[in-house]
Amino acid sequence: MAEDHNIEGLIAGKHPVLEALRSGRELNKIWIAEGAQKNATSSIIGEAKKHGVIVQMVDKRKLDQLAPGLNHQGIVAQAAAAHYVELDELLAIPGAKAETPFFLILDEIEDPHNLGSILRTAECTGVHGVIIPKRRSVGLTATVLKTSAGAAEHVPVARVTNLAQTIDYMKEQGIWIAGADVAANADVYAQSFDMPLALVIGNEAKGIGRLIKDKCDFLVKLPMAGRLNSLNASVAAGVLMYEVLRQRRGL
Repeated sequence: MAEDHNIEGLIAGKHPVLEALRSGRELNKIWIAEGAQKNATSSIIGEAKKHGVIVQMVDKRKLDQLAPGLNHQGIVAQAAAAHYVELDELLAIPGAKAETPFFLILDEIEDPHNLGSILRTAECTGVHGVIIPKRRSVGLTATVLKTSAGAAEHVPVARVTNLAQTIDYMKEQGIWIAGADVAANADVYAQSFDMPLALVIGNEAKGIGRLIKDKCDFLVKLPMAGRLNSLNASVAAGVLMYEVLRQRRGL
């Protein structure tokens, strides 16, 4: 009986991973064990580079944990559970609908439950698309799809290599970039969002990175009445998205 090389989106072994790449299957990431033989990994690394798939060198024990019981041969890939779109496809959506652009940029969101929740709220608030980086960010995994309650099938997601360059490009298209930051001077409820807009939500622990923060046209914060000074990333994103929706409906 043939060995199952795919458990919950994981593809294990040199040949299954190489065939997945060559077939054009969308992969979130490839992990290769440190010290793996070059002749076994060079073709995979070359093919991954051609397709823009991130390759990460890790300790073999991590692969044993990722794919328990499988003969992974020092190579494991994670297949995307849903289709990604190109950035230009994403940016063209509002024009096709004759609507004011509304996007989300997620700066290194790592928890799949947070991403799933954000996608669910994005679908409910009319967000045209979500942009995530290829590195240091969770992709469209099975957990994300489940948490999104089906929203991941309706909200286009683009993965980009360089978030800073992407923001520059979006600005050239006339889109304003607003970052959510606890240290911002402007209160979200005092800020107008009546413009082509992209909201930036930062990492669960670190917030928005310094470079990305500097790229924002303006920063906003959520008012805090309790003892804590920050919200869960998906909750904060939800409050911001609904404020944009409220304003755009003239409420």
